[in-house]
Amino acid sequence: MHYNLKHYKMELRIKEILKEKKITAISLAETVGMAQPSMSNIVNGKVMPSVETLERIAVALGVPFTDLFEQPKHNVITCPKCGTRLEVKEKE
Repeated sequence: MHYNLKHYKMELRIKEILKEKKITAISLAETVGMAQPSMSNIVNGKVMPSVETLERIAVALGVPFTDLFEQPKHNVITCPKCGTRLEVKEKE
């Protein structure tokens, strides 16, 4: 089954995971078998890769597929029009 992720607003955490694991984007590109400029575009959020590519990246990084995506934060909402994140606080 093929999913098109272009229609979803998702923040990838690949750059964070690379820093945590002390892996370079160049090394990841080599491991995944793709050109370094393409990997750089993915890591920097310029391109949303296919699910198949994300699966290969997750395997190469040794993380579950879901770890590649930013997890929703509690008490934070995102404006559907402009994408601004707003923290909701309890009234004191």
